[in-house]
Amino acid sequence: MIKRTQNHVAESRFTLTVVVVYAITVWIASGLLIPTVPITSAELLRGAWAQFACFLISAFLMVVLNNSNALIRIYSRTVSCSFIILMCAGCFLFSSLGGAIVQLCMIAACIAAFHCYQNKLSMGWTYYAFLCIGLASTVFIQILFYVPLLWAMMYFRLTALSWRTFFASVFGLLTPYWFALPVMAYQGSIDLLWSHFTALADFGTTFAYQQVSLNELLLFVFVVALGITGTVHYWRQKSADSIRIRMLFGCFIQLWMLTTIFIISQPQHYDVLIRILIINVSPLIGHFLALTYTRITNIAFHVICAVALLMTLFNLWMPSLTF
Repeated sequence: MIKRTQNHVAESRFTLTVVVVYAITVWIASGLLIPTVPITSAELLRGAWAQFACFLISAFLMVVLNNSNALIRIYSRTVSCSFIILMCAGCFLFSSLGGAIVQLCMIAACIAAFHCYQNKLSMGWTYYAFLCIGLASTVFIQILFYVPLLWAMMYFRLTALSWRTFFASVFGLLTPYWFALPVMAYQGSIDLLWSHFTALADFGTTFAYQQVSLNELLLFVFVVALGITGTVHYWRQKSADSIRIRMLFGCFIQLWMLTTIFIISQPQHYDVLIRILIINVSPLIGHFLALTYTRITNIAFHVICAVALLMTLFNLWMPSLTF
């Protein structure tokens, strides 16, 4: 088996460090951390440090997601590196704190849910997984549309859904609102909670692509292309992985496909949904980059890196253009 540039990069212990330095450079170049020069303490306080912290924690949790589940059967950091590079390619997303919180919660939910594999008594991990979804719903209520799919995955793929874990998931979803309800009642703002949930029935204008910018369109097409590439590769090579890993990758595939449908039908929620898409595509393209060894896949590796770099530069210095 010939190891090519792709494989040396995928298996290197320095790859993640280089990618993190690259990400920090992109954040600084975006001007969000240091809004203006000369640098003063007042200007630094105006920076998007909360979003940056969420980004770093999300990247760390992607490492945890990979390591705790052994998603790649060799030593490789391609899952977390793919996540970081794709997020940098969409650097126009950096400024959204709500999107960063939902992204963080979604990764944490996956980590907790995967701990439930084949354990119908894992009420604790189930509670934590759906608690993360509940927390995300306080920022983006539409994430609750994922709950039926998550229950289906718990039943069919993780084989962890029982009456106990089902009720644990319901309690997890409700917990943030149990804490919010007394505060809102004390402040006399219960109507805000009602309007928060009624937003679930407000689908706005479906397929409203006029509000999609060229930046957003290019990132969406790029990530979906990577998702298709990673999915086809995984379906062809999945026999080499354990049954547990196949079930987990099945979850990633279902989630990225559903998210793609959501984005196409509800582009007004692009800012949050594209992050969920990136989370679930990253393991698939990471698997492809780490465990293929042909000349064609080596060329594909260089093309993917070049496109990601060009998209990052384009999104850093070009204004947002309406599609």
